[in-house]
Amino acid sequence: MALNPFFLQGSPGEQNLMQSLIDEQLKIYGVEVTYIPRKVVNRSTVFNDLERSKFDDNFLLEAYVETFDGYGGQGDIMTKFGMTLKDELTVSISRERFEDFIAPFMEAMPDDEIVIDTRPREGDLVFFPLGNRLFEVKFVEHEDPFYQLGKNYVYKLQCELFEYEDEVIDTGVEEIDTKVEDLGHITDLVMVQAVSTGTATAVIGTGGVKKVFLDHDGSGYTSAPTITFSAPSSLPGSGTTATAVGVLTTRNNVTSLEYIYLTHAGVGYGNTAPIITISGGGGTGAAATCSLVPAGKKGLQSINITNHGIGFSTTPTVAISLPSLSPQLPATAHAVVGTASSNPLGAIYILDAGAGFFSPPTVTIGAGATVGVGTYWFNEEVVGSLSNVAARVKRWDADTGVLQVGIQTGTFSYGERITGQKSGATYELSAPGTASTTTDFFRQNEDIEFDADSFLDFSESNPFGTF
Repeated sequence: MALNPFFLQGSPGEQNLMQSLIDEQLKIYGVEVTYIPRKVVNRSTVFNDLERSKFDDNFLLEAYVETFDGYGGQGDIMTKFGMTLKDELTVSISRERFEDFIAPFMEAMPDDEIVIDTRPREGDLVFFPLGNRLFEVKFVEHEDPFYQLGKNYVYKLQCELFEYEDEVIDTGVEEIDTKVEDLGHITDLVMVQAVSTGTATAVIGTGGVKKVFLDHDGSGYTSAPTITFSAPSSLPGSGTTATAVGVLTTRNNVTSLEYIYLTHAGVGYGNTAPIITISGGGGTGAAATCSLVPAGKKGLQSINITNHGIGFSTTPTVAISLPSLSPQLPATAHAVVGTASSNPLGAIYILDAGAGFFSPPTVTIGAGATVGVGTYWFNEEVVGSLSNVAARVKRWDADTGVLQVGIQTGTFSYGERITGQKSGATYELSAPGTASTTTDFFRQNEDIEFDADSFLDFSESNPFGTF
């Protein structure tokens, strides 16, 4: 049987009036919350799960708090992971306000970022200003109240307290963005803050080795071999035997000897070049010969570091002034950086002792790093110049040079420059990143364990008894 045509079941005018009345009630009795849509950054193609997401937009909406007598849910409960917060919040928002104010902006976003743009979506965030808390939408009810005058006018958002999992939260609202400042997997990056150029002096003499030639690089080495020289014969008992170190390289899965650096050129070899023996290191086949400083001429014997400096995250150059006597045979040297955390100059080796020096030459050591500039901004993206790794700034301490970052896509490379994409700040990484675990306020097991250690002895088999 047809409905009575003389009674309206909800004309457009009546529905518009109902929507306007509801909107007015929300503006009078509601709370202004911030609606933050979730954007997809990366989705697993196997399980179709979100691997990374971001929240970088915000929309102010009036919402009526349905749980007016307090938060819903289970509240604070004890689990095997510690104390867990299970607060819930239910709010109603205007359907028309969402479709007119938020949906058009979401429709303009790329389809691979926003899956549903016509209604509120599970996974989006709601910032509740009265409790200063972030809630995640778990379910959207669109049929309560149930078709008044033949239409639905509100969305009911059932929300749970948001548990942060390294998502990007960059809404531009400081009150919201700083809620996750101390959450997630945070890594401390130590930047170069100070640089002190090293200094060195040279010792010259006659009858030394001028240069070592690597005739065969060998193969199969697992560690640097030992390099030994035969003793000088021209001045028996009064000469000094040359010393050197070897440096390995690996090419096509074959480890061989790459360089032989002189640490001391020796004294008293005259016109007879020493025999060079390469032993140890697990490899075979390497062989080397050497040339001598011309008779009667002075060349480098050794280079002594007088100030190791700091901040040499990259290998500095070493310049040696030219000899003053003919023939002027230039000397060259190679520096290595030490292993200490301050990155000092470790040693300077002789590549070519040169010849023709009347007095010790001047040794000039270049800078291995430069002090950075600028101040990193909270939540901005920083990118490594070599690794191209991206991360988000959590905190920057200009006094200690420690940059705390989160949401890394890989591992930063030692010595590369880390540049802020908004601030333009750039510093050189002086030490590999170290993870610093922060306490998650959703899981307070660390706090509980720390407090329990003051009265429970967990070294016992039964810390609650006497056996």
